[in-house]
Amino acid sequence: VQLVESGGGLVQPGGSLRLSCAASGFTFTDYAMNWYRQAPGKERDLVASIPSAGGSTNYANSVKGRFTISRDNAKNTVYLQMNSLKPEDTAMYYCRAVGRYAYWGQGTQVTVSS
Repeated sequence: VQLVESGGGLVQPGGSLRLSCAASGFTFTDYAMNWYRQAPGKERDLVASIPSAGGSTNYANSVKGRFTISRDNAKNTVYLQMNSLKPEDTAMYYCRAVGRYAYWGQGTQVTVSS
């Protein structure tokens, strides 16, 4: 089982990034997918979630209207489009697959700074 995040980096406030999480080793369509983030010295928090078949999504209040989660079941990939980024969005971002089991990726760093 692998979840491999990519797309992180350094961006200025107000900028955008698109994170990707490529899944392998399990039946992707049986799993809901989540994005979490963890800033230094803080707990890991749920940012966004999407069910196994897509459709209804949920977001943390802090990112509503700025972030969009989506999935492409043909590519076994989940995305997180992040717009209007703020310095407080700086964190390590992780994807998580939730179904019969739960799996974590290794994370990708997002730094928002001028």
